[in-house]
Amino acid sequence: MVFKSKIKWVALLVLTLSLGSMVAHLSMTKFSSMNLIQYSAKDALSHDFPNIVSPVIRNKRLWGTVRSLESLQPYANPRNSYPVPNENTNGFIFAKIFGGFEKIRSSICDLVTISRLLNATLVIPEIQESTRSKQISYKFKSFSYLYDEEQFIASLKNDVNIVKSLPEHLKAARRSNEFPIFKPKNSASPNFYIKEILPNLKKAKVVGLIITEGGCLQSILPPSMSEFQRLRCRVAFHALQFRSEIQTLGRQMVERLRAWGQPFLSYHPGLVRDTLAYHGCAELFQDVHTELIQYRRAQMIRQGIVSDELNVDSHLQRENGSCPLMPEEVGLLLRAMGYPSKTIIYLAGSQTFGGQRLLIPLRAMFANLVDRTSLCSKTELSDLVGPETPLPSDIFQLPRPKSESEIKEEWSRAGPRPRPLPPPPERRIYPHEKEGWYGWITETDKEPNPSPRDLRMQAHRLLWDALDYIISVEADAFFPGFNNDGSGWPDFSGLVMGQRLYERASSRTYRPDRKTIAALFDITRGNMYHPKHDWTLSVKEHLNKSLSEEGLIRQLLLSKPNSFLSHPLPECSCRISSLELTKQTEGKDGRVLYGDEHECPIWMQSAEAVGVRNDDVESAEDDNDVVEQQERNGPDFTTSLTSTIDHDEEWDPND
Repeated sequence: MVFKSKIKWVALLVLTLSLGSMVAHLSMTKFSSMNLIQYSAKDALSHDFPNIVSPVIRNKRLWGTVRSLESLQPYANPRNSYPVPNENTNGFIFAKIFGGFEKIRSSICDLVTISRLLNATLVIPEIQESTRSKQISYKFKSFSYLYDEEQFIASLKNDVNIVKSLPEHLKAARRSNEFPIFKPKNSASPNFYIKEILPNLKKAKVVGLIITEGGCLQSILPPSMSEFQRLRCRVAFHALQFRSEIQTLGRQMVERLRAWGQPFLSYHPGLVRDTLAYHGCAELFQDVHTELIQYRRAQMIRQGIVSDELNVDSHLQRENGSCPLMPEEVGLLLRAMGYPSKTIIYLAGSQTFGGQRLLIPLRAMFANLVDRTSLCSKTELSDLVGPETPLPSDIFQLPRPKSESEIKEEWSRAGPRPRPLPPPPERRIYPHEKEGWYGWITETDKEPNPSPRDLRMQAHRLLWDALDYIISVEADAFFPGFNNDGSGWPDFSGLVMGQRLYERASSRTYRPDRKTIAALFDITRGNMYHPKHDWTLSVKEHLNKSLSEEGLIRQLLLSKPNSFLSHPLPECSCRISSLELTKQTEGKDGRVLYGDEHECPIWMQSAEAVGVRNDDVESAEDDNDVVEQQERNGPDFTTSLTSTIDHDEEWDPND
């Protein structure tokens, strides 16, 4: 009896202690819940870079300009006789542009060039992604949702006559489709417009164009049409300014990135479903994303866009350089270059196919990976979008549960007995599994039409791409994950690289050869996070060459035939005569693609000469600086190891 009573007392004591512990924990939760701290990228940056006042010593090997390209300067002004357009034109050109941000920007440049070629008045083009039917804010109308209309018209007044809409007496005829409409390809030649479009324009006075391929004029024009190429540059780099709200927020984001006193790198993954499907990169992904890519590829085959088979070897495509560099691979490349783990990296792109899961390895290597949601508040982003009509909060609704009487009625109508047991009920699909642009694939083999919410999100992506474009152009370094893919469509990275090349050719813009990079990763695939020193040196050599004239020339031979804006040389640049000139590079047709730039005007030569001398002094001082950049808050093993190896290239830690 005594033994049993002791057990009871011990059990009572344990129960009392458990109850007391529970009360204590609940009390702590109640009084401390108000002080929980939300993770913020800004707070993380403040922790990594607390000393903003102290001067920042930039490692020129990571952030310095490319000296071999410093002689190139932006100069898109007319060089020859260039008359102002007549008020009496041959007629009006109105256009509808389909596609995302990069297709819109490239198509507008082609439209202005064609209007000049045909002596036509251009009606402000209609961007289909941002029409009122896409549920955008009532404050904007198509073109003005993204760009500044007044700036666009005023900037090109000496090039093309531009109006906001057709005259009243022509609007009704347009609505009834009385005017000829053409759907030109992005490889259409000037002769096509002069022989096919111009006669119809003179006859009907109005011609409509439907642009779906991201352009309506071939990239490379004859040498006699150099002024039209410079007009393309003036449109892309001067006239096409984002509306003031976008520019203001974009500048604020750049200032916030620079406020930490550190340079930053912009990275665009280029993981877009259409491009991945075009090249057959489905096997590089997993689960539902592979199915989505294959579904889109099957659509492209039916539409005649893709002439290859549905199932292709994605790993072979990757080795050929036709698939993007994955975020993990980009992180390893940057680490091999010597970028410390606290480097600020801005993630550009309104969407990354594959989701945040693909970014986990990159974020593990570079903790300061930020995007627009890290730098802007929800209020700032919603103000940019403008007031919108509210949509239903929950589009997906579960089917109404059956009542008891309905169940009994079904049972009585089920037929004679005995009946076999019914199949087990299907697993319930919850709302969170149905929501999202990919939810349809769990139930059906056919992709549904976009919902009103999907259409609105497509319009929003134009704004997010515009913000990312501003930051990528202003970044201290830019790294493309996928550009010049060979599809013939303009791509975001290509446009960014083209504008950086135009505005400041010596800016640090990487142009990696994906085929070479794939071969390098195949060498160390089993030991990617601890590669041999020889591999690191090979990566550095390749990426450094991609920054210089060698990488630029290799890139222009591939990119310019598809997109002039990705390589606006030599038409839109000039060279400072005091600097060493380079050899000319010719294309397959014998035209000079690089090295034939005109000499800069005298007023540009005098201004740039001072800057060049200052850069020489800075470079001489930088040669005495530390080779590798050390992190301020604690040692970094990778950076220290790389610095040690650089002092003795004969030593390999893995040998």
